[in-house]
Amino acid sequence: MAEPEPPSVAALSLAETATQSVGKATEQEINPWDVQAATDEHGNVLEFDYEAISRKWATKLIDQALLDRFERVTGHKPHRWLRRGLFFSHRDLEHILDTYERGEDFLLYTGRGPSSGSMHIGHTIPFEFTKWFQDVFDVPLVIMMTDDEKFLFKENLTQPEVYGYARENAKDIIAIGFDIKKTFLYIDSEFFTSGFNRHFNLNATEFEKLVTNNQVRGAFGFHGSTNIGSNAFAAKQCVAAFASSYPFIWGQDYKTYHRDAKLASIPCIIPCAIDQDPYFRLVRENSSRMDQPSPKPALIHSKFLTALQGAGGKMSASNPNTAIYMSDTDKQIKNKINKHAFSGGQETLELHKEKGGNPDIDVAYQYLTYFDDDDEKLAKFADDYRKGIMMTGDMKKECISVMMEYVNKFREAREKVTEELLDQFMQPRKLDWKGNQNPTKTKASEEKNEEKATEEGVPLGEDGKPLTKNQQKKLLKQQEVERKKREKEAAKK
Repeated sequence: MAEPEPPSVAALSLAETATQSVGKATEQEINPWDVQAATDEHGNVLEFDYEAISRKWATKLIDQALLDRFERVTGHKPHRWLRRGLFFSHRDLEHILDTYERGEDFLLYTGRGPSSGSMHIGHTIPFEFTKWFQDVFDVPLVIMMTDDEKFLFKENLTQPEVYGYARENAKDIIAIGFDIKKTFLYIDSEFFTSGFNRHFNLNATEFEKLVTNNQVRGAFGFHGSTNIGSNAFAAKQCVAAFASSYPFIWGQDYKTYHRDAKLASIPCIIPCAIDQDPYFRLVRENSSRMDQPSPKPALIHSKFLTALQGAGGKMSASNPNTAIYMSDTDKQIKNKINKHAFSGGQETLELHKEKGGNPDIDVAYQYLTYFDDDDEKLAKFADDYRKGIMMTGDMKKECISVMMEYVNKFREAREKVTEELLDQFMQPRKLDWKGNQNPTKTKASEEKNEEKATEEGVPLGEDGKPLTKNQQKKLLKQQEVERKKREKEAAKK
């Protein structure tokens, strides 16, 4: 067994930076362009509080009841990232399950803002999950490469640079294994000048008219000195979630001026990291106001894969030592994990054997929870680590092995992605998918069930659907807690 390692130089420098603000605690800051963990009054960097951001932004936490329904509806065991709470929050995922049960179409949409020539393992997570989602539901997917966004928000980047990054990152994404028959990938600067984007532009212009400067400033924190392109870009990322922006995917005429109302009514789900939620709150607030209304896009949110330096850190494209890149060699992966991965072990071998370690803050263990599918093995690792049976060096060794395997498999696939294959993915065209071939519900049956539930006095949820027995129990419990709280406050008065 290897001896536990002391905190790395990088971890110490992070702590030293944090102590500069000793005496003044700070709150976590999460938005599409800046993610900062909270610090305590001693300047220590804290872990991200995901339940707090869920409460603040009024998202729903993914619970076991929703996972059980997911498995019933799709026939697939939930992805390990769902089972382990790494995708932890959602907006209207249950509506997407309703749509799938009816055998109706929905659109899958995600994207990437390219800021470096190679993606790191944190970048791959939304795409790995999106691919799994596409395989499970067999639905059309659009992937938006926002080179224009990065140019607008990164002062040090030129348009040719971000376009080059976009093409390289697009090849990285294709290497994850998306099905070309049902995937349309586009780079904004190309698609927006291609002639295929008429309906996209019409949607964007209409959306821009619906949203005020104050709304955009409130959502993203823009101010008077923010460039006007930043305001305008928000509308583009929003209407990318409208199926009517891509009529060619359904084999419809993209040259006609008039958009299709039926396409507009197709729902969309967006897998993304939680920091991207503000964009889509904006589209959810305004999609029903369009001339051809669209449903509110559903979202499913992931946590951040922590930086190698540990709690509160997010992998950064500007600091290669915070992340494992998909272009890293085996030697680089080994060195980064051994030198920079924050340890949850004790300072000495004797202390570790006596007190055990903490896998919840151990970066090597956290990476294993993302990339190792064996639930039983991980549970044993965590247990042995807490008991002091498994050492920090052992945990890092396991992590190095798993990460090398993941990156090497990716590298082999990446070598096969040619410029010609990229151009094929980016060609606007009719896609081919099957969806749910065995629908079990219809809208008429759902409406009948809702009417029956109303007659029988079964309460309805926010979505207008009858509550399940478990949901009814939770509602009664919540009402009882609120009643006691009111009685307590009345007694004080």
